Amino acid sequence: MGSPGAGKGTQTKRLRYKFDFKAVSSGDLLRQSILDGAPLGVQAQAIIEEGGLVPDDMIVELILFELDKFKNQSWMLDGFPRTLAQAKVLDAHLKEHHQPLDLVIDLDVPENVILQRIIDRWIHPPSGRTYNMSYNPPMIEGFDDETGDPLAKRPDDNVETFKARLDKYHELTKPLLDYYGSQGVLRSFHGKTSDEIYPQLETALDEMYR
Repeated sequence: MGSPGAGKGTQTKRLRYKFDFKAVSSGDLLRQSILDGAPLGVQAQAIIEEGGLVPDDMIVELILFELDKFKNQSWMLDGFPRTLAQAKVLDAHLKEHHQPLDLVIDLDVPENVILQRIIDRWIHPPSGRTYNMSYNPPMIEGFDDETGDPLAKRPDDNVETFKARLDKYHELTKPLLDYYGSQGVLRSFHGKTSDEIYPQLETALDEMYR
């Protein structure tokens, strides 16, 4: 868990390589659906461009379909669940498969830091690779390191739209934090950069799984 722009994708990629588990990103699944021009993707794109959050039923459909591919394997969800309703549907699904959540990670990054990240963020749409002009710039400005394709801004990567997304996120997340906190699986990690937070995550997972 974490606000949009908190670094969930970055941390997921680093942890995946360290601990060898499957990673499922709601953002990546949505972006692929949008790029494919799938009906769900078309609906989601319109909502995102207006600064809204994609409805529960769309996200749940994407995530549960993907998780069913990874039975009896370790996995990490990136950016899901975002609402209490999503969490309850996920728990019911996992209960059916006797695979409860071990840990829920909350990335706590100051809002002013997140907004600056969004201003500086560029992406490679086909792959989802993300660059930041402040701390993770491409080797050649404006172009993807691996393919040389031009980089682009996400439609919602402007301060006004993103601030609306952050406000909505905080409104929806408080019940979710309480829900997982009551189950004893929630841990929050604090910092301004991914490099500050990652060692905390690595230590916590080492203690749990090694």
